[in-house]
Amino acid sequence: SPFDYAAQTRAFIVTDLALGSLDALAAAYRALFLAAGGGALGLFTAIRRLQAVHARIAPELEAAGIMLLGQHVDAMDNATLVDVFRTEEESCLLGTDAMRDGVDVPGRALRLVVFEKVPWPRPDILPRERRAHLAAGAAGDFDDRIARLRLRQAFGRLIRQASDRGVFVLLDRRMPSRLLAAFPPGVAPARVGLAEAVRQTRAFLAAAPPALPGK
Repeated sequence: SPFDYAAQTRAFIVTDLALGSLDALAAAYRALFLAAGGGALGLFTAIRRLQAVHARIAPELEAAGIMLLGQHVDAMDNATLVDVFRTEEESCLLGTDAMRDGVDVPGRALRLVVFEKVPWPRPDILPRERRAHLAAGAAGDFDDRIARLRLRQAFGRLIRQASDRGVFVLLDRRMPSRLLAAFPPGVAPARVGLAEAVRQTRAFLAAAPPALPGK
């Protein structure tokens, strides 16, 4: 890779978020987005949770001068949402699969990616009949491969050029260690509480970037 991920990124797995609580999920997104001052992509595995979080955090973010865009919320197609997000450096964007896989936003306009949970595949991705004939281990291997690919794609949104810096946060303490291979060499996600993830996100993004080689 042409990138120095160990220097250019930080990654965290939040360990103290109440599972199943929309209020806790929204509070985590709010705190992290405010810590970054915008430039954040929030990823969801379910449209309903995306919409619920958007409704809970949009007013406070907007009061802080941070525009909150939302797939399945704003009356814009995905390409337009990404264009606005790319142009408005202090905005944030909530999205699902299409945003995880297709967003190319270099620079400070995308400096934080927050993923709500481990992106396991739905059972209907494999036809039920085919899955029923797979041994339990084979079905688990398939699920692991899909989850690792999705995590890799999400993390990959952060660093698009040598001068980029960014933070990746997963809000799911159930992340199994076997999926950590999704991250590039040099990236070892730290398991921390939300307050520590917020503190380190703010500090890392506020720090001056190291000089590029030859500069």
